[in-house]
Amino acid sequence: MPNRSLSEWLADIEARHPVEIELGLERVSTVWKRLKGDAEQTSIKTPKTIVVAGTNGKGSCVAVVQSVLVAHGYSVGAFTSPHFLRYNERICIDGVQVSDQDIVNAFEKIEMARDEIRLTYFEFNTLAALVIFMGKPLDIIVLEVGLGGRLDAVNIIDADVSVVTSVDIDHQDWLGDTREKIAREKLGIARSNVPLLVGEQNLPVGFTDRVNQSGARPIYYGTDFYSQTDADGETFSAILTTHQGTQKIAGLSLKSLLPVNVSLGLQALCNLNIELLEQHCHAALECLDLNGRRQLVRFKGVNVVLDVAHNPAAAAMLASFVPPCSGKTIAVAAVLNDKDWAGIVKEMMPVIDVWSIGEITDNQRAMDTRSLFDIVYNAGLEGESYSSIQAAFREAVEKCSIHDQLVVFGSFSVVSAVLTIISEEG
Repeated sequence: MPNRSLSEWLADIEARHPVEIELGLERVSTVWKRLKGDAEQTSIKTPKTIVVAGTNGKGSCVAVVQSVLVAHGYSVGAFTSPHFLRYNERICIDGVQVSDQDIVNAFEKIEMARDEIRLTYFEFNTLAALVIFMGKPLDIIVLEVGLGGRLDAVNIIDADVSVVTSVDIDHQDWLGDTREKIAREKLGIARSNVPLLVGEQNLPVGFTDRVNQSGARPIYYGTDFYSQTDADGETFSAILTTHQGTQKIAGLSLKSLLPVNVSLGLQALCNLNIELLEQHCHAALECLDLNGRRQLVRFKGVNVVLDVAHNPAAAAMLASFVPPCSGKTIAVAAVLNDKDWAGIVKEMMPVIDVWSIGEITDNQRAMDTRSLFDIVYNAGLEGESYSSIQAAFREAVEKCSIHDQLVVFGSFSVVSAVLTIISEEG
């Protein structure tokens, strides 16, 4: 299939395997084995690898690792998902998105290697990132698990450091309906005698037993490393465990990423024996502003908070972050049909005055607007439904006074739709 553009490739890959989620490692492992020989021959060095799983906080942790490594002069490849505006966001080298041609070249190699094997969209994504990374002189690669851990395509890689950011209820149809079952899936990335960083402090029943069974070397946030608010009340310190003892990185901002996710990223680097310099950490993190993670923007005179909170635990964290305002706080939100929308609404109720519910039009798994709005209405909340996220956002902006603010949250599709409007019309 020569001379295809990236957009043509992506459309074809999505169409040929319309099932968005199909967990299992057999297909992707077989293709990777076919690719790996050629990839290793072209690789200048074998990079160390960090794999990050968890219900919430994965993207933030990956971003911290990438930014801090670049600030220290290391070369790093980062794979995340999904994307907001461009597919290329998923695969970055030294913080810069790879080119369309890099991805097309990788897809062509995968297509030749897969032969009769059908791959999902995400499996193509994962393999493309690995092929690209193996052909570059990288020091470290960091891979974000897409769903769960045990059966996710990323788990074909044996990490040098594994990270589980959090464990909470989400994706029950695939991972199970209890925190204990979900933890089992997350811990699938653990490897014998490999450091396993755990950010979750409210551990599910049996968690430590399962970690011990894996043979991994657990390092727990809150016990083995932790964060604490500094005296000024506006910054925090990460207290890390190193091979020489402990290290304190002070003066980190409380206004952007959560301390636990920053600390996880820094601790992961300590476990790769990276010597962290405080000034480089500050330089890396002071300017780190992630799309869709507690993101603050101003659009047409209106303050907007954007966050991909799509489960109750993430919604609770978002609610604690929403700044007070003298006017109304208006939500623009929607989720996919496997989400606990009632639980999300419950967590956000204390900080939302008006609900603008829009239809997600680019995902077949979207929860229909009527179901979303019924829960809002039955909770006695003020709101209105719209035919699309775009319509909900534009109408909310029009209705805002100078004292009001918007909170855009839920599915990545919601935040992506709004970011597109802001980037094109802002």
